Amino acid sequence: MSVFSHLLELKLAGGSNSYTCAMKMRAFDPRSLDVELFARDAATLQGQWPAADLDRLADCAAPEAPASTWPAVVWSAVGEQRTPRGAEAQSWIRLSAGTTVALTCQRCLQPVKEALHIDRWFHFARSEEQAASLDAELEDDVLAMTRHLDLRELVEDELLLGLPLVPRHADCAAPLPLGDATDSESESQEARPNPFAALAALKGQRRDGDA
Repeated sequence: MSVFSHLLELKLAGGSNSYTCAMKMRAFDPRSLDVELFARDAATLQGQWPAADLDRLADCAAPEAPASTWPAVVWSAVGEQRTPRGAEAQSWIRLSAGTTVALTCQRCLQPVKEALHIDRWFHFARSEEQAASLDAELEDDVLAMTRHLDLRELVEDELLLGLPLVPRHADCAAPLPLGDATDSESESQEARPNPFAALAALKGQRRDGDA
């Protein structure tokens, strides 16, 4: 049988589908993701990371409830290539993640649990200049294209942005007297850095291509 005849039989038998499946089974590294290829393959990644491995998020933990005791961060990413009429193909990623963190209640200074969940689309522009321009037009986040995207870092960025600025129980069992609470909060802030101070800068840094 000639090579041509063999290829023809493969095509008639669904060989092209086998090729498509093989492409979708391409291995991707979530810590160094080729964004354009991931979107072109409409690939999917999912998994979980120990919360303690996300250093910046772990730094937000209440001392009595370290990140090592939190549930794992469960995440998934889906790639999609979109081709608007009269425009070049666009690379998109839908990122979902969730966990439960334990922060320090600013009313009673005891751990308070906060459920965090993100579900966002990210459009990857060809350059930082294009990303900045499109960001003003689109509701979705726009990032500069990269072939080595660290998904764990992006997930951590989004979870940090989802943290409440002032963690509080809805109803504290034993709130501290106002004076004691103020003194304790001041001592706590002096003893360790405030992780919430950097939240406002995260989106600006990411738009500059740091993600």
